[in-house]
Amino acid sequence: MSRTQPSARPPRSTGKKRLILNLFEMNCVSHITHGLWRLPDNNRERFNDIEYWTELARLLEKGGFDAVFLADVVGTYDTFRGSAETAVKQGLQIPNNDPAVVVPAMAAVTKHLGFGITFSTTYEPPFAWARRASTLDHLTKGRVGWNIVTSYLPNAARNHGLPDEVEHSTRFEIADEYLDVLYKLWEGSWDDDAIVADREHNVFADPARIRPIDHVGKHFRVEGPHLPSPSRQRTPVLFTATQSADGIAFAGKHSEVVFTGGGTPDAVKRLVADLKQAAVDAGRTRDDLKVITTAGVIVAPTEQEARAKAARFQELSDPEGYLAHAGLPWDPTAFPPETPLADVAAEDGRAGRWRQLTSDGTVGEFLAGFGDISRHPLSVVGTPEQAADAIEHWLDDLGLDGINLLQYHTFDTAKDFIELVVPVLRARGRLRTSYDESESLRDRIFGRGDRLPPDHPATRYRGGRNLPRPEGISDPIPTPDPLAEKAG
Repeated sequence: MSRTQPSARPPRSTGKKRLILNLFEMNCVSHITHGLWRLPDNNRERFNDIEYWTELARLLEKGGFDAVFLADVVGTYDTFRGSAETAVKQGLQIPNNDPAVVVPAMAAVTKHLGFGITFSTTYEPPFAWARRASTLDHLTKGRVGWNIVTSYLPNAARNHGLPDEVEHSTRFEIADEYLDVLYKLWEGSWDDDAIVADREHNVFADPARIRPIDHVGKHFRVEGPHLPSPSRQRTPVLFTATQSADGIAFAGKHSEVVFTGGGTPDAVKRLVADLKQAAVDAGRTRDDLKVITTAGVIVAPTEQEARAKAARFQELSDPEGYLAHAGLPWDPTAFPPETPLADVAAEDGRAGRWRQLTSDGTVGEFLAGFGDISRHPLSVVGTPEQAADAIEHWLDDLGLDGINLLQYHTFDTAKDFIELVVPVLRARGRLRTSYDESESLRDRIFGRGDRLPPDHPATRYRGGRNLPRPEGISDPIPTPDPLAEKAG
């Protein structure tokens, strides 16, 4: 066992459910509001500039945001029309930079803002990511979360030497072992008191308190030890993004915050219930898992002004960007609107990455929703009070714990929310009035300390438990040399 295992304090008292508030971002031009980068004074084209990220970080911290949630992909959207042409023309997540690299810059100009970093378990080895995540948790003093994804784009697989996507359930099997390796590195490889910094005896770290993990599994073989010393959180806050059955089971076992969605508010409510139950089924509690989703909030001092703003956004919204983003294997714009969907969709009934055909609708009816910003299941256009009413409904009636705020205009969407909605939410007890000076990202979300709770599967490796060599690093016992003994 570690000699100085930090103790978790009891959760803070709760009254009304407090909103987990993140901004949804990506290191690219067109993230998920396609065509809107063209809005006047939109900053999306500045994403290559470090000042873009430092300005954004300062703004979000000033507004009391919990974190900026950084999405990512490692391939292009090239299924629609058989190529990436539409995606490239629209800047749809290409060009696209690494989300983790901008975090130190944002952390350097803030003290409290958290960072949710998307990283895939399918293509890069776990040892390298464990090191990078620990480094970021050190540099941010415990403000890092990891959005665990398994990657879905066929081009992503081809970019990493595979002929096609890894099958869905196999990706989650790989991810489960990937997490097991990381838990061994983050939680088990070093004791908390391994750094002794003994200047007199020239001993910086005690080898007896550091151990290899000697992981040998179906997909990975990792000796260890972990290269970084334990960071404040050890394991970053674990996010997952999912709606699938495999993903729900995976989240129930591993995740602390799940980013999910659904076609309707009722579908979101059912997903929230399923995810919470999955945590219980995995031996955890409902409170161990928070659920967030994307929310569109277009707000102004009056409802008329908000609706005018939404209309300006709608004018520039481009349906073709949404069609490419959906990964449609067929092109609905190539058929007359009255064409039955059953005549043109994929043989398995698939209508793209997000949709399965369940009706006898027409191509025109199917196409009508693409690019319509009002069709988002969780959206509100109105006054600050109307926006706050909607958010309270999402928290209390749908069971959500927070939102990733959708950006229509950067930075005006965040500015509008901060200036108009945040004061109302604070007055209603839904949002903090200030940060706790000493909290990590995990402590802020759960209110019970920096480290994972004891019922999380990662904790079974603490102090070297359940590792092949719990005793730590030591020089091998010398083997007697018979020839030397005889010569002596």
